[in-house]
Amino acid sequence: MRKLPAAYFVLCLEDGGYSAALEAHKVYRAIADADAEGHGLVRVVEESGEGYLFPSTLFVRIQVPEQAVMV
Repeated sequence: MRKLPAAYFVLCLEDGGYSAALEAHKVYRAIADADAEGHGLVRVVEESGEGYLFPSTLFVRIQVPEQAVMV
């Protein structure tokens, strides 16, 4: 069985010019990516279901209640 990467949630503070992919004040699932984080990036799963890299300054990590987390 393949282990999925650790996921967490972020709140988008601003779209940073990525208005086609990001929406300010929206919560996104993010995937832990040590390489990306080392370069100041965060891997965000956007509407397409794919994980894309964006500057981490556009987001803040948040806690989501367990009842609200969908698998």
